[in-house]
Amino acid sequence: MKAQSIPSARWWRIIPVAFLMYTIAFMDRNNVGFGFAGMEKDLAINSTYAGLAAGIFFFGYLFLQIPGAYLAQKWSVKKFITIALLVWGIFAIATGLVQNLTQLLIIRFLLGVAEGGVWPATLVLLSKWFPLKERARANSYWMLCLPFASMVMSPISGYILSLFDWRTMFIIEGLPPFIWAIIWWFFISEEPSKAKWISKEEREYIENALAEEKRLMSKQASSFKDVLKNRNVLILVVVYFLIQIGFYGYGLWLPTIVKALSGGNNLMVGIISALPWVAAIFGLILNARHSDKTGERKGHVAFAVIVGGLFLLLSALIGQSNPVLAIVFLVLCMGVLDSYNGVFWAIPASFLSEEALAPAMGLINSIGNLGGFFGPFIVGYLISQTHNTLFGMIFLVSALILSGILVLQVRYEKPKVQQNENLNIAKSV
Repeated sequence: MKAQSIPSARWWRIIPVAFLMYTIAFMDRNNVGFGFAGMEKDLAINSTYAGLAAGIFFFGYLFLQIPGAYLAQKWSVKKFITIALLVWGIFAIATGLVQNLTQLLIIRFLLGVAEGGVWPATLVLLSKWFPLKERARANSYWMLCLPFASMVMSPISGYILSLFDWRTMFIIEGLPPFIWAIIWWFFISEEPSKAKWISKEEREYIENALAEEKRLMSKQASSFKDVLKNRNVLILVVVYFLIQIGFYGYGLWLPTIVKALSGGNNLMVGIISALPWVAAIFGLILNARHSDKTGERKGHVAFAVIVGGLFLLLSALIGQSNPVLAIVFLVLCMGVLDSYNGVFWAIPASFLSEEALAPAMGLINSIGNLGGFFGPFIVGYLISQTHNTLFGMIFLVSALILSGILVLQVRYEKPKVQQNENLNIAKSV
């Protein structure tokens, strides 16, 4: 019998809106890397304090991780993220108005608070729309926003800086959240039962698949207390912490590294800095599709972070002796490294119940993202002390390789979710 094709409206409605929402968030978080040079001059700070300003965001980011995941699960993803968009837009613009280091640190901290619960809240939203056998792809297609944001942010920020100053850059790039809050409110539905735009067949497919998963996972950890004692969750916290050290240490200092290698102007640095994120788009898609096809998760994450780290090491070792090849390795680094992301966030759902999944993702993301503080700060300190990027890159590589080794220590049985042989689940996606 020919397989029946399930409609795929959820792929074309939920993911694009969430994609652009978090694209804006990531731009407003990471554009500080392009403001470093101007801020160091105007605010009289050095590279260490610039790294601190970038990293303090992640201390604010801690506060709404678990509450945000809980509110998304029990209250409303739609309302929670709408409010977050409006608040973080205010602080993004305020970054361009600071007059000293203290104000900069306070605003960056508050920006982190405002954005803090959005990541786990969006993962909760995707868990309501995409069964586990689709989850790595759904996560990765949404997470394409990270390389896409960095890709478009680099030339846009470079172009704005070529015309204006760093203050204008923050103000201009802080306006989109206000526009997208309106779009988010009208386009996002909490769950299939509340959506009028999907077919009966698609709604029944999603609800039946999720109900089966819930039944199979009902005996797994189901409370926050269980989550705190779960060995796999604790390992994933450490793994994510180490990955974020490498990821943000690389991402936030990328313009500085590229400028040192290329010697180009702001616009040229912006264009070159976009190339690693182009490569990351392909890596995310390919790794997620292969992971969903095979059902394997841990090895796909370990491969991404270890091989990505090795490419970064090669770039650091070549350095000034061959700037072109060093930049090529920087591009390959992110193309492989960022492909871990969608697959990584499919792992917790493989051993946690629905009730435990939201707080677990909030816990992993909150503590793990502290790596986003230590990565930029330590790299900034090493650059200011050595006047060279090599030792900072070696530090990042060490964190990435260790994370790859640790993720292989997670232990769980692959959920045996029943497959309906008569359903062909939107192969085009």
